[in-house]
Amino acid sequence: MENKIGIDLGGTKIEGVLLDENHTVIKRERVLTERENGYESIIQKIIELAQVLIASGDVKGPIGICTPGAIDPTSSKMKNSNTICLIGQPLREDLEQELGVPVFMENDANCFALAEATLGAAQGYGVVFGVILGTGCGGGIVINNKIHSGPNRISGEWGHHVLYPNGKSCYCGNNGCTEQYISGTALENHWHELAGEFQSVADIVNKKLYQDHPEWKETFLLNFGRGLANVIDILDPDAIVIGGGVSNVDFLYSEGKKSVYKETFSEHVVTPIIRNQLGDSAGVFGAAMLGEIF
Repeated sequence: MENKIGIDLGGTKIEGVLLDENHTVIKRERVLTERENGYESIIQKIIELAQVLIASGDVKGPIGICTPGAIDPTSSKMKNSNTICLIGQPLREDLEQELGVPVFMENDANCFALAEATLGAAQGYGVVFGVILGTGCGGGIVINNKIHSGPNRISGEWGHHVLYPNGKSCYCGNNGCTEQYISGTALENHWHELAGEFQSVADIVNKKLYQDHPEWKETFLLNFGRGLANVIDILDPDAIVIGGGVSNVDFLYSEGKKSVYKETFSEHVVTPIIRNQLGDSAGVFGAAMLGEIF
């Protein structure tokens, strides 16, 4: 097997990694995304990063890229990206033309789920649902170490499952989406509504600030439980693995798990809900592995 390249296109940074056949890191590089400079600037940064990694590993095969959003199967252009300048752009085609090698591209949650299912916390499980709780609320499905994207390329998008039909408005056009209640951004906004100040989720939890406003934690656990119970009711995965900044909240794996089980359509629920092992490296590792599964 040849060396592999993965690139994680994030909102604030673009990370590239060169892996050997055993998925050991040979070279790793990071640059700032600077998305305010627009699409052409991002394209150039990816090309320069990829060229450095190609030269370092004498890579002639495909490059995998993990992106926010997805490729529209009808137009081959980007959609549903929180990096707005990517929407409507032929990102994969432009990169293939510039780099001269095939480019495989997948949603960041799918890459996270793939990495954790094959190299991380969910190894050995057949059907894995990977959750990213961070700025947004994403999800990906891996079945027998293969990403399940679906014909519409929206498989796993539980963040836009509606929890409250008349609830908070979401950028997707619907109201009451899960993302508006249990993403890191949503949790911090809820804290501001209750306490009149902004605090990070980490500080709210680690400093136990929620003891002054217990409804913050109670609401979080309720919505976390309902959201993942819906996933279990529909998909019934062998394991759920959680990533993103909110995955560091310890009570999700105790009280949170109980809340999920309580809401699930079964008296006895055995689905493990586990913390990721690869941290913020999961996306770039998953991207590097895309060439192995396509």
